[in-house]
Amino acid sequence: MHSKQTPSSAPAITLRAFTKEDYPFVRELYASTRSEEMAMVPWTDEQRRMFVEAQFKAQLDHYQQHYSEATHDLILKNDQPVGRLYVSRSDLEIEILDIIIIPQERNAGIGYFLLQQILAEGERDHKTVGIYVESFNPSLQFFKRLGFAEVEIDGFQVHLRWTPTA
Repeated sequence: MHSKQTPSSAPAITLRAFTKEDYPFVRELYASTRSEEMAMVPWTDEQRRMFVEAQFKAQLDHYQQHYSEATHDLILKNDQPVGRLYVSRSDLEIEILDIIIIPQERNAGIGYFLLQQILAEGERDHKTVGIYVESFNPSLQFFKRLGFAEVEIDGFQVHLRWTPTA
């Protein structure tokens, strides 16, 4: 899935495999998802940074250990990194492990464009598409608008699934 967004006046949205050189960007991207939470704890900036770094490393280790076959891509807008997309594909399902867009590019259609590509792949290959979303995450409503349905709730994690029409 390395297609570009059209028409030609629209920004080019592409994917490229995550490399070690991308680590600082992806770490800061992850930190952006924890900023509200970190603002509520009575820690020093250094303690917050160390906590987020440890959580980021734990998340990467988890993905590598449990989803070694998954794609780990940077989302590029006009060749500039604006997010990450991790996807695991099996014979029956496409599981979106993680999709994050930098705060200043959120709600600009990038996630919608990429999800449309994944759903088209699911439709073409007759695969369901799944994702876990935190119950308080605003993107939960976004996924529901795209046709995802709740299949399981485990604490604050909601497992959503989209099913192809045929």
